[in-house]
Amino acid sequence: MTIDIDFYFDLSSPWTRLAFHNVGPVLAGLPARVIWRPFLVGGVFNAVNPAVYEARAAGSKRLAQSFTWLQEWAELAGVAMHFPSPHHPLKSVLPMRACCVLEDDQPKLARFAGAAFEAYFNHQRNLDDPAVLAAVADECGLDGAALVRAAGEQPAKDRLRANTEAAIARGAFGSPSLFVGEHLYFGNDQLPLLRQRVARLAAGGGQ
Repeated sequence: MTIDIDFYFDLSSPWTRLAFHNVGPVLAGLPARVIWRPFLVGGVFNAVNPAVYEARAAGSKRLAQSFTWLQEWAELAGVAMHFPSPHHPLKSVLPMRACCVLEDDQPKLARFAGAAFEAYFNHQRNLDDPAVLAAVADECGLDGAALVRAAGEQPAKDRLRANTEAAIARGAFGSPSLFVGEHLYFGNDQLPLLRQRVARLAAGGGQ
């Protein structure tokens, strides 16, 4: 039995960059399959979690402290994290539409998303710039011009909207949102709980 995990992600999220890197090692040895689901976290915030914008505007102490924790988590994972960048908060509509173009080819999507996370969070490249996005795709063996062109077409727009609406309907309120069935885990720090549930299901335990 293979246990599917729907991993909803937005390339603009630093915690998602960590979880994207960490989820494979966390699930090592278990019969689990991660299915990458691109969505627009801004659409989620607008619909169900506007407090995120309020906290940013107010410059909350918790938000300021979270940058310190972020660097410590990145050090623990061995992941480069030069954040916030001059492009923060990233306008992620175009890159997430590009991810949607690749969604039906999960290995290509994972390769592109990994390269895009590295470009934004390590090298501080602006993924909202079509030329940058195309270059990142080229660098990981894809046709960047074709990908950017497809990202501007209606099927990619429709899929991103549908994925975002599906995530909201399932209870997502941010990125990353990971679902085992309809059980939600949120954020990099809940990956050990994800592993515990998957291990229990693999051993024949219930939800």
